[in-house]
Amino acid sequence: MRPGRQLLALGVLFAILYAIVYFGGSGSWHDRFAPKLGLDLIGGTRVTLQAKTEDGKPPPSNSLEQARQIIENRVNGLGVTEAEVITEGQSNITVSLAGKSDDRLKEIGSPAQLRFRMVVNTTTDAGDTTDPSPSASASASASASASASASATPSASPTKSASPTPSASTSASTNASASPTPSTSATPVPASVTELRASVQKKLGAEMLNAASQVQQPLDLSQDPSGQVFEPFKTLTPEEVAVLPAPIQFNIPFVTCKQLNNRPAASIVDPKAQAVACEGTTKYLLDVAKVLGTDVKGADASTDPQTSQWQVNLQFKGDGQDKWTNLTKEAYGDGTNKKRVAVVLDNEVVSAPEIQSVIAGDARITGSFTRAQAQLLASQLRYGALPLTFIPQEAQSVSATLGSEHLKAGLLAAGIGMLLVVIYAFFYYRLLGSVIFLSLVLSGLLVFGALIVLGRQIGFTLTLAGIAGFIVSLGVAADSFVIYFERLKDEIREGRSPRSAVPRAWVRARRTIISANTISILAAVVLYIFSVGSVKGFAFALGLATFLDLVVVFLFRHPIMTMFANTKAFLSPRVSGLGRVLEQKESGEPAGKPRGRRVKEA
Repeated sequence: MRPGRQLLALGVLFAILYAIVYFGGSGSWHDRFAPKLGLDLIGGTRVTLQAKTEDGKPPPSNSLEQARQIIENRVNGLGVTEAEVITEGQSNITVSLAGKSDDRLKEIGSPAQLRFRMVVNTTTDAGDTTDPSPSASASASASASASASASATPSASPTKSASPTPSASTSASTNASASPTPSTSATPVPASVTELRASVQKKLGAEMLNAASQVQQPLDLSQDPSGQVFEPFKTLTPEEVAVLPAPIQFNIPFVTCKQLNNRPAASIVDPKAQAVACEGTTKYLLDVAKVLGTDVKGADASTDPQTSQWQVNLQFKGDGQDKWTNLTKEAYGDGTNKKRVAVVLDNEVVSAPEIQSVIAGDARITGSFTRAQAQLLASQLRYGALPLTFIPQEAQSVSATLGSEHLKAGLLAAGIGMLLVVIYAFFYYRLLGSVIFLSLVLSGLLVFGALIVLGRQIGFTLTLAGIAGFIVSLGVAADSFVIYFERLKDEIREGRSPRSAVPRAWVRARRTIISANTISILAAVVLYIFSVGSVKGFAFALGLATFLDLVVVFLFRHPIMTMFANTKAFLSPRVSGLGRVLEQKESGEPAGKPRGRRVKEA
């Protein structure tokens, strides 16, 4: 063999890996080479989600547990984060995530009720637009270009165009549920629907409500000044606006998009009723929902190959695909009076393009998403809608569960243990001990670089359980050393020279090494699939480290042994570490019971 090629391949692998580590990060050297650490190592952020019910009573315990599992799946679906998701009391769920405050943590409890609704009518928001909500201003350009985007790609589904303002686009993409921003003090659950309707009637009076219900078309105040009589609707809170009938929300101009966008989560959850929602300064009257989130089979985030923009791809179930196709067929009609189909997530319109053709394939939601925003939306849709409505409460910083002194002591103990292993390896194997030492160093560098890259790409978080997985993988690596070196000794005992024994020992030991590592990797995969929480992180770390050890075995350990076999030091019993085996061979002493016919080599 030519060991230089394997060593060169290993060098190229290191160069590529650490180039990705350096140029894929930002900030100082410390920031670029810092892995993503877990909650038990560096602390993090905790958000409390409070369940809201119509009657104000605590939700059923089974619904709360189902919601907890969905939220946990959503968080972990963003990466191997090992988030802590637990129930507290009768109506709260707390989510703890490592690191600094993450905006996605605030949105993880959104209902994620997806609805595809045909647009019945549109009007322009006539309310106060001097201080629009972030989501309204963000989607202002989406309405103008949605039709063009859908028209350019007949086979595509509703498309959301990019927003001119980066900060606005973040709000439009991820804050679809318009949930309140967590504050430092707990926000009480809103009053029940009955209480809210009573409050509306007290503010407006039965006569004004009855008059508003008689309005059949959106009032144009510039053409009909008599509509000013409905100005008291401006005093309604978003919670009170949510209990108004859809025709009143749409036809009364004093019900503004700002009020509609700030309605509580899941205010238009009923798929069998018409609904009103906004996109920028456009107010939509939406038909009943004919395609629901439950019709979606799967959702994943990817980049558009043409625009390189992040998008969310939706795959429908069998009957769901038929519903989606029939909806686009109804919206397209005969092609002369094409209608829009609005993609509604919770209370807001994500996009509402004009359907340019009958779409028989999957749907796509594209726009000014970042990778994190697209992954969050895909995670919400993939794991389903929550059975309960939650209101985010206070966000708190939490400290690491282990003190810094305990962590330092643990790392010191691990370092001492590794040092003892290295000392023993040099004492027992001598020159071969350097192979063990260098292999462990290279494996550690590969694992470290992989941790940084995976932390950025899939959110892998290193916790104490993950560290335990890496430590256990060292046992598998040590086994491969023992198998190889002891097989080398057996070959020498059988009469071969050290130089010829190296390749034969490798051929005979290789299958055992591959089998042992493969079994460890398969066990880690099974454990990862069927476990949750910290055990999943342990399994991921074990499988990763074992796989990288195989890379080092083939690209370093065997090539370096081939190179050592051509040195004089390797033939010395005192230096090589083969010791008594070489002395017995040189003196002709029997090395125990003969294992077969000896073969003398020239």
